[in-house]
Amino acid sequence: MSSAETNNRINGQIAPSQCPHLIDYRSRHGSKPFRALQDCLRIKPPGGRASIRRDPAEVPRCATCGDCSAPRHYACLACAVVSCHAESGSSHAASHASSMPPGHEIAVDVDRAELFCCACCDQVYDRDFDAAVVLAQTSSFTTLASDLSTAVSDLKPENLRKRRRVDYRPWSPDMRERFLIGNGSIPLSACNNNSGKSLDMDLPWGLRGLNNLGNTCFMNSVLQALLHTPPLRNYFLSDRHNRFHCQQKNGSSNHNTNCGGKRNVGESNGNMGARICLACDMDAMFSDVYLGDRTPYSPAKFLYSWWQHAANLASYEQQDAHEFFISILDGIHEKVDKNRRKPHNQCNGDCCIAHRVFSGILRSDVMCMVCGFTSTTYDPCVDISLGLEPSQGGSAKLASMKAFNSCNGEADCMNSSQSYGVSTLTGCLDRFTRPEKLGSDQKFFCQKCQIRQESLKQMSIRKLPLVSCFHIKRFEHSSIRKMSRKVDQYLQFPFSLDMAPYLSSSILRSRFGNRIFPFDGDEPDMANEISAEFELFAVVTHTGKLDAGHYVTYLRLSNLWYKCDDAWITQVNENTVRAAQGYMMFYVQKMFYYKVSEKQDVP
Repeated sequence: MSSAETNNRINGQIAPSQCPHLIDYRSRHGSKPFRALQDCLRIKPPGGRASIRRDPAEVPRCATCGDCSAPRHYACLACAVVSCHAESGSSHAASHASSMPPGHEIAVDVDRAELFCCACCDQVYDRDFDAAVVLAQTSSFTTLASDLSTAVSDLKPENLRKRRRVDYRPWSPDMRERFLIGNGSIPLSACNNNSGKSLDMDLPWGLRGLNNLGNTCFMNSVLQALLHTPPLRNYFLSDRHNRFHCQQKNGSSNHNTNCGGKRNVGESNGNMGARICLACDMDAMFSDVYLGDRTPYSPAKFLYSWWQHAANLASYEQQDAHEFFISILDGIHEKVDKNRRKPHNQCNGDCCIAHRVFSGILRSDVMCMVCGFTSTTYDPCVDISLGLEPSQGGSAKLASMKAFNSCNGEADCMNSSQSYGVSTLTGCLDRFTRPEKLGSDQKFFCQKCQIRQESLKQMSIRKLPLVSCFHIKRFEHSSIRKMSRKVDQYLQFPFSLDMAPYLSSSILRSRFGNRIFPFDGDEPDMANEISAEFELFAVVTHTGKLDAGHYVTYLRLSNLWYKCDDAWITQVNENTVRAAQGYMMFYVQKMFYYKVSEKQDVP
């Protein structure tokens, strides 16, 4: 900005004062100097950047040179002459302002709807003009929301016929399926090279099966993902949480149970809560799994400790893998809060290793559809639950088989997903961060209107975690029909994921451009911008029905994929992973961003 400008404050933020040429323009044109521009505002849905066009199909050209490919085109607010401008080089916009009498200095960017002073050669800001643009975008959101609600209501179920109930029968592979399994997987026990020498020494470190202790595939699948989460693995293997030191510090022993998970005689129920430390059990499991032994490991001690933490789930019945994942992180975090004697809700993401790895921050914007007032809230999260995109027709099973048989890479799979109308992870994220109109029963109290108004809600990601976990909502519960079902729709997920488009800074920038007041209290974080590239390393899948299914995990280790099916570990190719029915996907940042901070004693 110009050096002669002084600073004032807008909503607690330091903002530049108005340009003297803009003040002069406002004095010349009365109380509403930008009324003529309101009819020329064009908004590219959904919630796109505003532009200035008298005709939507108009192509701006410089009146001096006739060029339409210049980086910027500015229209004079006084005479509507369009001139080009380049930061390095000649500026016909500045030449026009200098050749005309006073009053022609202020222009508007026809592609961005932002004010520009041709005399100062700098952007200028006017709150009334920016408010008019935001209101135009609000009306665009309203039209988009109504169109979306109409489109969703027009969707019809794929099959309206009543389905015949079929008794459950265990699956056994036929000859063709046995052939496909034999070609697509390599048992580790039979993995030999041409010379007959076992390749066991070449297998990734820590690759070990987990015994099923009785319908515990939900636990084994999540534990395999956690055991190979890079930041979590590095934390425990570097002895950052020493279980022996933790037990001495708390004055208790966490090893008063035998191998079968039975309590010793004489233990009191009152002391059980003080002895349970899931972080200590996790440390013990990391030590055992990464010893180098390839025989399957039995996590009986960890299962028993988890039962003590989640007593309502202490049974040998099948549980939900996502619920187990949340419960484990909550157990590690809860133990830390008790040790530090601070409330459970005062965690900023750095209090324990579980939150340091998986915790992010979501931003929720609720905007009044009448005046444009926006209420913003921030909520911590350890995962993001995504709903599948509405089915566009076609069979999900057919699309899955097509992807399995024909996809040779991410580009082919993307084309396949577009052809057969299946869901994609990026499409689910777009749907998650898309503005949605809240129903009439969800009106919020607008602080500016002082009454309850209809509103638009938009989610975005304020802070990215080191490891992003995406949970796909595959289990639906209907309160009307009083029944539950599983959604078997195929989901295409990329091996590399760019999270930059879903950050709060990116969404606000695309919505408001370079306007200053919508960013109040939410300055862009450079760490998020730098570390927005993620890499897939684990996929938890679910096969079968809602009441009779099985969990399996696919792990990416040393650029090879391995299928972890309880105690059985087999090597598979990428197409097998792409065709799997993803339930939970784990992505890790490609580049970690470190900042200088005080040394913390994190348990």
